[in-house]
Amino acid sequence: MEWTTVETGDGAKLSVRVFKPPASGEEPEAAGDVAVVLVHPYTILGGVQGLLRGMAEGVARRGYTAVTFDMRGAGRSTGRASLTGSTEVGDVVAVCRWVAENINPRGILLVGSSAGAPIAGSAVDKVDEVIGYVSIGYPFGLMASVLFGRHHDAILKSQKPKLFIMGTKDGFTSVKQLQNKLKSAAGRVDTHLIEGAGHFQMEGPAFDAQMIFPG
Repeated sequence: MEWTTVETGDGAKLSVRVFKPPASGEEPEAAGDVAVVLVHPYTILGGVQGLLRGMAEGVARRGYTAVTFDMRGAGRSTGRASLTGSTEVGDVVAVCRWVAENINPRGILLVGSSAGAPIAGSAVDKVDEVIGYVSIGYPFGLMASVLFGRHHDAILKSQKPKLFIMGTKDGFTSVKQLQNKLKSAAGRVDTHLIEGAGHFQMEGPAFDAQMIFPG
């Protein structure tokens, strides 16, 4: 595991953590030329990259490089968080571009958890190296859409493949709301429902193994 700092276009300094796969031979061979960038939940409610450590370590054990980071105003990063996540889209883009230039993977899988899902979704088509997207608990519900509705079109219109993971007891988005939203989505769209799981439960370590590689 390594730490570094990435500077955004408007000068925020983001704390970034890189989780590398085990040395060759310790684990089954995987597509190590794909990097997974994970975007943490809502900064204003205490979201930080540490919430994604379990998932990042699991990704690395499977042979992929995983990258987590604190968005502006979270953890060790400078800057100020925004209510709607609009400024944070630039944070995701900056980290993905750093990954593309410094790790040089064949492609980047962009993963967003909770409020990090719409933020990551808005960045998907802003970085050519991003080849796919995973949402964990995307807040599509009516109340959550007041804050994050402006992000919906970006991911729904993207042609890049998308996977939406959600608990059937998610308090921010019902299964029906998720299905209705995805009817208009472009490109390949897959869903994975976790029976009985609530929104915040999926941020806990008990569900880490089911998040990035469900099934």
